[in-house]
Amino acid sequence: MTNQGVQAAGRDRFDAAQAVARSAGALALEYFRRAETLVVEHKGSQDLVSEADRETERHIRQELQSVFTGDAFMGEEHGYTEGSPGHGTWVVDPIDGTQPFLLGLPTWCISIAYVAGDRAQIGVIYNPATDELYCAQAGAGAFVNGVPIRVRQADSLADGLTGVGCSPRTTPEHLADIMLNLLQGGGMYQRTGSGALNLAYVAAGKHIGYVETHIHAWDCLAAVCLIEEAGGRVSDFVTEFGVQGAGPLVAGSPGVFDQLMHLMPVPVRES
Repeated sequence: MTNQGVQAAGRDRFDAAQAVARSAGALALEYFRRAETLVVEHKGSQDLVSEADRETERHIRQELQSVFTGDAFMGEEHGYTEGSPGHGTWVVDPIDGTQPFLLGLPTWCISIAYVAGDRAQIGVIYNPATDELYCAQAGAGAFVNGVPIRVRQADSLADGLTGVGCSPRTTPEHLADIMLNLLQGGGMYQRTGSGALNLAYVAAGKHIGYVETHIHAWDCLAAVCLIEEAGGRVSDFVTEFGVQGAGPLVAGSPGVFDQLMHLMPVPVRES
């Protein structure tokens, strides 16, 4: 752990984020094992929420705010709580990939980021179904279950898989453009149903890139820290959209980042 990483967010927050991700994961896993009994609501087209999402976020919020009382908190399900001056913001998606979660698929995760000074200082993504915990702190590297990770070496879109995000906010025309450009460039895509998990795969070298025309802060900011610390490149998100906004995102191995940018049918600001 470098001095830069410790001073930016504090080792206490880094350790707490990992511990809370695991305890929240245990709670979410209980719901996952009885997903067929959950009451599910539609927030919008293809946008689902269940008691598992709400209770998991409530647990994360209570655990973090009981220790870091001055920190702000932004959660997908319960919204924004302002913090004290000089404190950063926790940005949380309690269950990213609600559809896979409800269908009994293992491609969902808990995403916890801590943002301060217009940068994601801490990123933790935990997949309880596979017990994989991805974590990073600015200046201190990226890890999965304690093992250092790096982005995959790639010079062409044909060198690996590219994650492609899609939501009701993505038009069919934009998605078709991305797919066509990717396939014509020799690439292949994968979609897990969880943008955060796909992005974690980029940090771990399982994917060479990820693109999405409209992603929320709670889905991507933990992964932004992970990918940067794993040696990857990410388009500018925090300074443009903040901790409550949403917009396009491109992330990937440095050797294919420009090629990934060219896949996008909407403007994307480089970091």
